[in-house]
Amino acid sequence: MALRKKTETETPARRKKTTVAKASASARKPATAPAPKKSRMVLTVQADPGSTVFLAGSFNAWNPTGTKMIDKDGNGLYSVSVTLAPGIYEYKFVINGEWTLDPDPDRDWTQNGLGTLNSVLRVG
Repeated sequence: MALRKKTETETPARRKKTTVAKASASARKPATAPAPKKSRMVLTVQADPGSTVFLAGSFNAWNPTGTKMIDKDGNGLYSVSVTLAPGIYEYKFVINGEWTLDPDPDRDWTQNGLGTLNSVLRVG
């Protein structure tokens, strides 16, 4: 008869604890980087007072009526605030149903797939 050296008593309760500890460790989620900080961007455009003005772009699936711009003072200066993550976005203003580039000379433009231009907004 061979004798085995008993190093540790393994009871069903002890086995259960070990299993629970392993399950808890494997259920932990890996650490993720914090979400990039979003920036509030204000876009403005001059149009005739009483116009209907919207902002459409890559940030709202080019919805021509999704982001309404407001003329607070009734002087034809329409504005809207959008909160965007860092990146490069393309957009146009839709003034009385007509797609219009941003006339700001400091804005970049890029050609789109329709043979026209889009304004470019860089969010850092």
